[in-house]
Amino acid sequence: MPHVTLYALEEELTGREPGLIEELTSAVVSVYGEWARSSVDVRLIGIPAGRWARGGATVATAAPAITFGMREEVFAREDAASVAAQLVSAFTEAVTAVFGDDCRDEVLVELVGQPTSRSGLGGKVISDRGASD
Repeated sequence: MPHVTLYALEEELTGREPGLIEELTSAVVSVYGEWARSSVDVRLIGIPAGRWARGGATVATAAPAITFGMREEVFAREDAASVAAQLVSAFTEAVTAVFGDDCRDEVLVELVGQPTSRSGLGGKVISDRGASD
């Protein structure tokens, strides 16, 4: 299941939630195909003023940051570099479609591979679920 987490300052996030959910989900679908839509998990996290800092000082504005997590094996495939580039581009386009093009150069996208042996679902380690389920 692909997980997309977007972090933004709360005041900049408020009111943009429906558009972001649609755009971020569509970004994943644009890379992996329509089959992925129903499994995309989007989390929007608003950070209150005074709780986002850079260089030791709080910031008044900040471009959104995205963390995208999937199974680690996906990033070991032969086409991983191409897929990573497509994801970074698609997520940046999704954010700028909602927040505007002014933030484009500062949108941070982190692609994180999650080993199934160190992730759990429903109280079981994911890599063990197939053996007993």
